[in-house]
Amino acid sequence: MNKIKIMIDGISLIAVLENNLTGKKIWAALPFEAQVTTWGDEIYFEIPVTVEQEPDARVDVDVGTLGYWPPGKALCIFFGPTPISKNEKPRAASPVNVCGRMTVATTALRNLPEGARVRVERAVAGK
Repeated sequence: MNKIKIMIDGISLIAVLENNLTGKKIWAALPFEAQVTTWGDEIYFEIPVTVEQEPDARVDVDVGTLGYWPPGKALCIFFGPTPISKNEKPRAASPVNVCGRMTVATTALRNLPEGARVRVERAVAGK
């Protein structure tokens, strides 16, 4: 599995990409930068990747899930309930392709300002 580093507003996080079509396309497009949008306990940002909705795409995901949202060409990081959640678990606005998972706690993302700059790159081995 490929590891990525996500840096936002002084926060540095590591995630692991799935070995599926979406994960492979994200890996191939790295590095990239964007501005984040917040939606409850989810952040998302447009990335230079286009992937159709995969057969196993879903709206209900776990905390720490990385999802690709095809309508917005966006990478989503879910770290708690969203405005449409039915309980404490994240729920996407529409189906996302699950493309990875965070390897560390994501609670620091709760205080990010709208529009914060994010950079995603390949993680260097051992870091």
